[in-house]
Amino acid sequence: MDKNIGKKLDGRYEITELIGVGGMAEVYKGVDVIDNKNVAIKILKKEYAENEEFLRRFRNESKAIAVLSHPNIVKIYDVGFSEKIQYIVMEYIDGITLKEYIEEERVLTWKDTVHFVIQILRALQHAHDKGIVHRDIKPQNIMLFSDGTIKVMDFGIAKFASEQGKTATDQAIGSVHYISPEQASGNVTDAKSDIYSVGAMMYEMLTGRKAFDSDNPVAIAVMHMHDTPDRPRSVNPDIPDGLEEIILRAMEKDPADRYQSTGEMIADIEKFKSNPAVKFGYYTEDTGEIMDEFISDGYGNDIETESPEEVKNAYASKTPAYATAKSGKGARYADETPADYLDDEYYDDDYDDYDEDYDDDDEEEERSSLVVPVLTGLVIVILVVAVIFVATILSGLLKGTGAKSDFTMPDFYGWDYNVAVSQYGNNIKFEVESSVYDEADENSIIEQGIEPGSTFNKGEVLKVKISKGMETVEIPRLRDLNQELAKAQLKERGLEAEIIKTSDAEIQQGYVIKSEPGEGEEVHKGTKIVLYVSMGANAEQVVVDDYIGRTVDDAVVMASYGGLTPETESVPSYEKQGTVIDQEPKKGEKVEAGTVIKLIASDGTTPDGEIPFTIYFPATGNGRFAIDFLLKDANGKTSSQSTSTIIVPEMPSWTETIKGSGENVTVTVILTNLNTNQRANIGTYTFNFATGAVTRLSEDVDGAFRAVDGLNDVPATEPPTDSYVPDDENTTQAPVYEPYVNGEWDAITGEWIPWF
Repeated sequence: MDKNIGKKLDGRYEITELIGVGGMAEVYKGVDVIDNKNVAIKILKKEYAENEEFLRRFRNESKAIAVLSHPNIVKIYDVGFSEKIQYIVMEYIDGITLKEYIEEERVLTWKDTVHFVIQILRALQHAHDKGIVHRDIKPQNIMLFSDGTIKVMDFGIAKFASEQGKTATDQAIGSVHYISPEQASGNVTDAKSDIYSVGAMMYEMLTGRKAFDSDNPVAIAVMHMHDTPDRPRSVNPDIPDGLEEIILRAMEKDPADRYQSTGEMIADIEKFKSNPAVKFGYYTEDTGEIMDEFISDGYGNDIETESPEEVKNAYASKTPAYATAKSGKGARYADETPADYLDDEYYDDDYDDYDEDYDDDDEEEERSSLVVPVLTGLVIVILVVAVIFVATILSGLLKGTGAKSDFTMPDFYGWDYNVAVSQYGNNIKFEVESSVYDEADENSIIEQGIEPGSTFNKGEVLKVKISKGMETVEIPRLRDLNQELAKAQLKERGLEAEIIKTSDAEIQQGYVIKSEPGEGEEVHKGTKIVLYVSMGANAEQVVVDDYIGRTVDDAVVMASYGGLTPETESVPSYEKQGTVIDQEPKKGEKVEAGTVIKLIASDGTTPDGEIPFTIYFPATGNGRFAIDFLLKDANGKTSSQSTSTIIVPEMPSWTETIKGSGENVTVTVILTNLNTNQRANIGTYTFNFATGAVTRLSEDVDGAFRAVDGLNDVPATEPPTDSYVPDDENTTQAPVYEPYVNGEWDAITGEWIPWF
């Protein structure tokens, strides 16, 4: 029997049965004895509990899900980390996985597929908006309720999109049948990687087979990187054209050719739902004309052939059997090679049996016998053309001014309704059909009655559906309520609760003091409400210890024993990975027991960054200039960055994005007058590329322009000599000294300080 069954975690969560086993954790069904509800408990396997990489991934799961609150994402209720056991308490789903459903149904209808995929995309959209990429979207990680509701789960390898770079383990993360090309190749992934995985799932749902399959996982990964899948309609002709286009665009190899966001993909699916016959035009089928063009002059010369075999060989030497070519937003797929066309009626088996002794008299007789049919056909064609011509004229006369104009309906999806009316109200009569709660911005158009690209008459009515934004609810009065009752009231309104405990002499222990946001305020559903709960009048106070320099794991344990609630955050730093580099509250502060202490730890990556730096020029500045940025880090390593030509006064300022690495980088800014080649120091600054902070050590922009003869109100001066004697009355101005890039003028000592 499993030794975990029967255990009660934290005196609250009783484990009842094992319901699943994953790569690094086991999932149990349990009961929350306080709230009397079923929960799912994910417990890290013992063999991985001492592995730092697996611990990091396991904790990332709780970190990722904790900031997510969406009806299509599995909720997380609680987490527990100790030396003996590490677990996450989640919403219990009484359903099956999408994988199990696909295995039962084999091939899903397009309606079921669209119903499921939109929910998955909305869940991912919420995660992406929070900066989280799932990176392991697959049918096994999608739960399905009996009512058709979808829940995305297992953010165990989720990665915050803002955390750039990759580790060796990143290359192996993700399910190979649904992995994106960039993930398979070990490159950095973003939200578009999840979109590719959704496209791969759609492919399987609609065709009954995976886009790429093999007994060798490495081979499958290589296929994702380099191969083109069979077109879905070639596997299942019942798939609508528009839906096939959506799948193929989601599965583009190059992320730049895919949907750039889940919202963009949702918009196309919504268009398809409203009109299943829609075609987006992302892809076009190749025809036999390609073959003719190729053989005649597709490569700038003619190909002479005397047999079908020669034609095939000539074509095969020019193009692969399964070619793709860019067209519009995506790629154009060719289901057949031009050589395939030659196997039809272009040539037949009688080619080699051509009779060179064909009798001239018989040939003449055959030509004569064709005259009557040909003349008859010409008469019929002329009559048909005449009828069409007359009908067209009569149609125009009958319609009069009501004929279709050349107006083409724009795509208003995502437009603000008022902006659309102001720009197109003269030609289109807008009519709001309905307003609904939606994740789109308030007052934006989410559906339109006439499809984009359609022609329409001036003044025609366009019915639209607009978003009311996310549904809002009013926060009830929670003060003086029991903590659990307050949480229940928030849950009924679709809100989440975060508990912060503090001492209060007036409020009974365990009861709410106040909430943030407060009573009566309107918030979106899913918002997390902070509840300040009383610990009573005599709440214990603790003195904060110093955790800087310790490992984050040790600091978490010590802070917990010290009566604090630790929260961790990883940031780039020169310190060893996992080392605490900062904390809040600071050492020595007195706080109530249970207070949250934030532990900032190094993630082991160098604090690279970009800082936009703006220089404002004097109003009297005049000329052509360049600016050099000379960087020197704490270890003495130097680098430089220069601007293009700057013309003053036409350009009143210049912003340069400075790229660098480090937390204490000295940046010297030097101005060069391109007309005189004179240079002067604008200022010296300290850049922290980890935080984006800039500290000014010295700065004199006007003085620099004056020194290089760059002001209209200053007479020209002679170029500097080899030596420089500072003016006692103006020792604050750096001299014009060659080569200026090798040092800087110290205004206090009056000396030139070389860098090397």
